[in-house]
Parts: sequence; C-alpha cells; structure tokens
Amino acid sequence: MNRSLGLNLDARRSEPYYQQIFDQIVQRIQSGALPAGSRLPPTRALASELNTHRNTVVRAFEELNGAGWLEAVVGRGTFVRARQAAPPNAAPASAGALPWASLLSRGASAEALGRSERLSVGLTQRPCVNLQRMQPPPELLAMDELRRCTDHALRTQGHRAYSYAPTEGIARLRRLVAEELSRSGVPARAEDVIITSGSQQALDLVFRALVDPGDTVLVERCTYHGALTSLAAAGAHAVGVPTDGEGPELAALRRHASARALYLMPDANNPTGGWLSQARREALIAWSREAGVPLIEDDYAADLDLDGTPLPPALRALDGDVIYITSFSKKLVPALRLGAMVCPPALRPRLLALKYAMDLCSSAMLQYALAEFLERGYLRTHLKRALPVYRARRDALTEALAIHLPEGLTVKTSRRGLAVWLPLPPPIDPREVFIEAQRRGVLVTPGTISTVSPDEPSGLRLTFCSEPPERLVEGARRLGEALRAVLARPIQTRAPLEGP
Repeated sequence: MNRSLGLNLDARRSEPYYQQIFDQIVQRIQSGALPAGSRLPPTRALASELNTHRNTVVRAFEELNGAGWLEAVVGRGTFVRARQAAPPNAAPASAGALPWASLLSRGASAEALGRSERLSVGLTQRPCVNLQRMQPPPELLAMDELRRCTDHALRTQGHRAYSYAPTEGIARLRRLVAEELSRSGVPARAEDVIITSGSQQALDLVFRALVDPGDTVLVERCTYHGALTSLAAAGAHAVGVPTDGEGPELAALRRHASARALYLMPDANNPTGGWLSQARREALIAWSREAGVPLIEDDYAADLDLDGTPLPPALRALDGDVIYITSFSKKLVPALRLGAMVCPPALRPRLLALKYAMDLCSSAMLQYALAEFLERGYLRTHLKRALPVYRARRDALTEALAIHLPEGLTVKTSRRGLAVWLPLPPPIDPREVFIEAQRRGVLVTPGTISTVSPDEPSGLRLTFCSEPPERLVEGARRLGEALRAVLARPIQTRAPLEGP
C-alpha cells in the first residue's frame, strides 16, 4: 500500500493495473482525501512503493491528466487539478404558448399509462416490507458469473462487442436461446428467434405489427399491466375475457371473432398466478385456427418452476403460428434487458423492420455476455441455487398469511413465478388496502393496476422474491392488520378510490 495515497491494489483483479490506479486516485479526489492542489508522488517513487513498473504508473497519470483530474507542472511535479463548478441547470425560458395538453396523442393520454406512476407515490417514510418488487434480491443476481462472462466477451470479441449487432440478434445467442427453449419443450430454431430489449419490447413490436388504432385485442380480465400499457399506447381497444378454472372462456372468445389477437400467460398469469389446463390450450389452438386470431404467449416466468410439477405443453409446442415471448429479467438480472421472441416465418420480416425502426438492435455487448453465460451452463447452475430460495420464501409468506389474514380470505399459492395472489371480494377495494397497508409499512400491488377496467373486482399481488423469510412473515402480519382496519370501516365510507 502507498502510504501517501492510500492505494490498495489487487493484481488478481481483471481490469488493467493502471486502471486500478486511475480509479482509486479518482475516488480519493472525489472523497476529499486528495484536495485540489495536492502534490502526487513522482511516478518512479509510486511505482516502487506499489511494486509495479513505472510505465504502468505513467500511463495512469496520463489518463488522469487527459480526463482533467491532474495537471503536470514542469519542474514542480503533478498536482490535483481544481475542478470547475458546473453551471446551474437552468431551463430555457418558456412563454407557455404551446397547448401541450391538447397536442398529446390519445395513446400518450391513455388511463392505463398512469396507473403504475400512482403506485410509486409514497404515503410514509417508514421502512416498508416490500411485497411489490418482482425482481431477484441482490444475493441472487449472479453478478460474479455475469462479470466474468462480460470480461471474457470484451476480451475475445473486441470491436464487435462495441458495435451494432444484427437487428435479429447475434447468431450465437439465437442458437443458444433456441437450444434452451427446445430443452424446456418450446420448439425453436435459431432462425425463428429474435433477440429483444426485454419482453416488453417484444410485446410492443407484436402489437405494432398486428394492431391498428381502434382494433380489438383480447386479454384475460386480470393480466400483465405492461401489456395493457402497450395496447393503450398503440391506441388498441383491450377487451377483458372472463376465465374459469381452466382458462379464458371459449364462449366469450367466440363473441369476438374480429379481434386482432389474444394475449395470454398460460403458465403463470401475472398477477393471479393462474395457468391453463391442457384441454383449454388445445381448445384455444383450435379456436385460433378457426377464427384466424393469432395467439401471443408470454412466458415471462420461464424456468421459475417452484415445485417441479410438469406443466402442459406450451402453446407454441401445439401450433407453430403461436408468437412466443420470454425474458431473462426475472430469472437472472433485470438490468440485462434482454428477451427473446419466437415467431412464424411470415411475420419475421415485418417484426425485424419495425425493430430496426425502433432501436436498430439490442445491445451487442450484453448479447455476447449472455451467450457466454448460457454456453458455460451458468443459467442451470444459477437456477439450482435460486429456486430453493424462492420456494422457501413462497412457503414462508403463504404460511404466515394463513395465520394473519382475516377470516374468509385465502391466498392462492403459486407453482411458478415470484408472486402469490390474494383475491378480495367486494366491497373491499384493493386500492384502499394498498393505501392502508403502506401506512402500516408493507407495500403490495393492487390488482386494479392489471384489470382492463380499474373498477373490476380483483385482489392483491404479493411478491416473495425480494425479502427474506422473517421479513415476509412480518409483512403478512402488517397486511393482516391493514385488511382488518379496512373491514372495520362502515361500507358506505368504502367508495371506489382514485388510485392505481
């Protein structure tokens, strides 16, 4: 360690040694440990103390000079440069002449787009148990494995990792995704796969390709909020189809033969966790062929099987015209922002043209890293570690809810995914429970955010992935208190609320 600078360097780290020197000097400048005007040791002396070559220190100093952190004064040495204060971020004056409210498109003003924003409005600053966040906790983010794969990709791919990727995605990743899907029972070839920036982009592309403003798209009455927002932005008319114990009711579907598509989550509905029976899947395929209405299969919870119970075959396995969408966000890391879509050959050119117009391509750097991750077998290793953790957390939450929920309320457990569903019968308004639960220190998601009409009966989505078991138990206790408080209020005071 250098006594004058306090540098603590590790030759085992993957980045170049000069970069470690650069980073640690910058950190010390930013923290105030090296104030402006401080004189740094000569490069020869610092190299000796760090037991490295002088050229390494010289390169670090050159980088620091070029970035404006240091300045070299001939005959005197190298000093920390005084940083100029940034000018105030003043917005240009506005005369307020443009009527922005009337200039917005109908899609940008759709009611569904504002629901999630209202969820983020906090009513309390106290620490909350989070049964709202649907993403892996820090300890299950596979950070070390992804870091190794990213480092390897940058070393071996060179400029390709920093360049535009093909619009459909790099060939190696498409091949590996197709192999993973085929192993899980979803037939796919590399040429059928399109890599997207998460499943949300895939949904948006499909809706853009199939739907004109005013067209009808069928969804389950309680469905993924992101699908509703994409449909709203496209100007589509979402129609909620009632479901029974097996899936969407076929009689209701037959009343909408002119619909442009039916969007489904067959294996783990978000938010209800429901799944389609094999008989209903086969009936849906027959209806799709007869009516000429495409099926969009969203498998966001792919590989997140908590009980190992075999599921019926994917819709895509029953019919090659099914559009299949999946994501790596829930099972790996949200920041990866990579998903995949398997589509019929006739639709592929149109989807690629739309994707090119939207973003040219998804990140090449992330695609190379994910390809390395899959090829090394890290995904299967990661899931073997993560699934028992999620199973234990699910069981902790459901067991605690069985103890703390008011009489007459029962949570529906899940066999797949990262959440459970608590149906709320009328006159309990999920939005009222959301507000009361937040006051008591537990965050939940009201099902009204996921219904076609925000006033339809629904429930609460309760995630279990982000909190440890003891916190989940406490969250169940606080939610039970919130529900009892709402139930204790006179019915006439429980009118529908403005909220998510």
